[in-house]
Formats: sequence, structure tokens, C-alpha cells
Amino acid sequence: MTNIAFIGLGIMGAPMALNLQNAGFSVTGHNRTPRYDDLVAAGGAGADTAAAAVADADVIAIMVPDSADVAGVLRDETDGVFDHAKPGALIIDFSSIRPDVAQELAAEATERGFRMIDAPVSGGEPGAINALLSIMVGGDAADFAEAQPVFDAVGKTIVHVGPAGSGQTVKAANQLIVATNIQALSEAVVFLEAYGVDMPAAVQVLGGGLAGSAVLNQKAQKILDRDFAPGFRIDLHHKDMGIVTSAAREAGVSVPVGALIAQLMGAARAMGDGGLDHSGLFRTTQRLSGRED
Repeated sequence: MTNIAFIGLGIMGAPMALNLQNAGFSVTGHNRTPRYDDLVAAGGAGADTAAAAVADADVIAIMVPDSADVAGVLRDETDGVFDHAKPGALIIDFSSIRPDVAQELAAEATERGFRMIDAPVSGGEPGAINALLSIMVGGDAADFAEAQPVFDAVGKTIVHVGPAGSGQTVKAANQLIVATNIQALSEAVVFLEAYGVDMPAAVQVLGGGLAGSAVLNQKAQKILDRDFAPGFRIDLHHKDMGIVTSAAREAGVSVPVGALIAQLMGAARAMGDGGLDHSGLFRTTQRLSGRED
């Protein structure tokens, strides 16, 4: 597997494609808005169409926002993977989409002569840049094993979690945990600031105890600095919380905290914060206390 087509060169996809090129793969990228300078400088290539990108690819990586986007990349009759890629190519969907859609697309890929695994990632922009992503993979075990060198080039914690759609199910659980942590951190900061606490000191001691978490390590300083430049946008986390609540309803399980945080994500979007980093959920928490900066 030497030739990789990478479709979707956004905040996450661009550094992932670059890491693959730097790891020795031959990467051709495609993005709706061309952004190929870094990839080309590293020895890769850009393609004006998805069809051109996938024509000679052994592996097709996809990193786009939502279920409909992944389906469009695969099914588009004039520019889609299913009609323009080599038979037998391995499709790796790094996007975060609905588990049922992942299962449906994997079955269709098999019918069309391809292999497909779902491999959503966690770790945000820093994880993508530093090839430290956590990758939860659903699909055939043999396809997972074949894709291991690709995963090793972009991630650190890589686990096969079950058949098609399982990676997306685990990612939904991941997003529930992350969003809950961000909301709890936001409430803690609003609470502490109301009492005039030395905030850097408070964050340091909280991080050293049971309250410590990857979310606290990565997001606390962004909140203290009011720096909400997007690493992972509220718009996307809002979409993911919709996946969580919908999938939970289908399974007949209760996620009361998740449902509340889904509403808070929706409120943040409605107030114009959808383009901010998901740590910007803090702004909604501030508003609820009448303490907006």
C-alpha cells in the first residue's frame, strides 16, 4: 500500500495527509477548497477532483464533516470513489458519522468490489499534527491489519473495536465523554473566577488530582486565555452530540447528561459560536451566570 488518496484536507485531514507523506507513502490530496501547498512541498500532490485523486490509489482516506458528506464522496456519479477507484482498494473513513450509515456504506462498498473500515479519530488538531491520534476502528480484522501502517503514521493508540460501524459507536461515546468534561471544566472555571481564585494555580492542582484529564490539560488554558480558535469546532461537536442522542434512542438507553449537553451545544451554535473551538462552550456557561466577558 504505497499510493494513498486523501479526501478532505481540513483542520484534521491536512496534517494527517502530511504525516502520511512524510512516513513514506505517496499521497494525493483533494479538497473542495484547494489547499495543497504543504503536501506538495513534502513531495505529495493535489488533485482537482476526487476522481483524479483516487484513480491510482491503493488506499482511499476520507476525512469530511458528516454522514452525508462521506456518502457523497463515495456515491457521486461524476466524481465519486465507487465509480472511479480501482477495484479492491481499501477505503478508510476517518470521519465521525452515524454508526448505521457507516454499516450501510461498508456493505455497499463490499457490493461494489471495495473494502471499507470506519476509523474515527480523537485527539484534536494537536493529535493530528503530532501523529498522536487515538483511532477506534470498525471493520474486518484482516482489513484492519492491512491498514496498520497507515494508522501508525497518524496515530498512537489504535484499536480494532469490532465490525463495521463499531468505530463510529465508540467515537460517539468518546464525544459524549469529551463534551461532558468540557462542560464540567467550564462550570468549574466560572465558579472559581467568581471567587477570585488564582486560576493558573487552581488549574495546576486540579490537574494533579482525580479531576485531572486530557480535556483539562488541553482546554483549561484556552478557556483562561479566552482563546477559542478552532481545533475542533462547536458545529462539529453539535453534530456528534446529535449522533449520540439519536443512537442512544435507537438502542433504548438513557443519556440524560448527554441530552443536556447536546442542548447546550445547540444553544452555543444559536448564539453564533458554532465556528469556535468546542472549549468555547465556556461562553454559554458564562452567559447562564450573567458573567459574559
